[in-house]
Amino acid sequence: MVFLVLAMPAWADGLDAFAFDQKPGAQLPLDAAFSDAAGRPVSIGSLGGLPLVLAFGYFHCPNLCGVVREDMFAALQRTGLEAGRDYQLAFVSIDPHETPKDAAEAQANDLARYPAGADGWHFLTGDAASIEAVEAAAGYRSRYDPALAQFLHPAGLVFATPAGVVSGYLLGVGYSPGDVQAGLARAARGEIGQKASPILLLCFHFDPTTGRYTLAIVKVLRIAGVVTVLGISAIVLAAHRRRRFTETQRERMNDASARVSPPMPPMHDAGWQVNDKPVAGAALPRVRTSL
Repeated sequence: MVFLVLAMPAWADGLDAFAFDQKPGAQLPLDAAFSDAAGRPVSIGSLGGLPLVLAFGYFHCPNLCGVVREDMFAALQRTGLEAGRDYQLAFVSIDPHETPKDAAEAQANDLARYPAGADGWHFLTGDAASIEAVEAAAGYRSRYDPALAQFLHPAGLVFATPAGVVSGYLLGVGYSPGDVQAGLARAARGEIGQKASPILLLCFHFDPTTGRYTLAIVKVLRIAGVVTVLGISAIVLAAHRRRRFTETQRERMNDASARVSPPMPPMHDAGWQVNDKPVAGAALPRVRTSL
């Protein structure tokens, strides 16, 4: 494990700090102010009345954000649910420098592939205070890395009830229509689900053109793989040595028992009887008779 820790980049020391801090039952800030793709003011509360799919990212993201949106839109389209009638969707930019113009470009590209979302998909931008308020309520954590000019943040979806209460989470990517539909159905009923199984998939050093992480992450994963193999090998070797030791000890105990115990006489020597009957081959006693 020492090799793995030493080989990881500096930012990897606190990966847990970028995982979702899941908060089922938390109230989203209904007054958090944003702008939609047309520049109109929108608040989280104004999207109420229907269950909400809440996703975070940023429109100029060079890595995983586009994959999250693509998977989310594809899954929603296959649920058979109608945006604006059965649910609302809000994609909140975590970059306070992005503008409604950036949102409009992303919205045009996405709706060109998924036109069914025109009435219920909202691409939102806002100031740092509004973004941080919604992030904190949803348990979403991110950090900007100025050296790479990228945000470190997790991938996943948040489901909220019509009243803006966090109902559940769907973490990672590769969302199935069934999972998305189930999450929306639970939120529509106002139910609060359990925390999802933790999956940390960071939008960082991910190449969306190949669907793979770039060299920095690949090196870490390779080292982790080597460490895992070495660990398994050590366990197998220890088990083998333990088995050999046990077998050796058993052999020594058997040898010691053989030297201490006297040999048993053969049961079928002449003169021995079994069940009060003469043994075959034994000399019979002579009996004198007198007439």
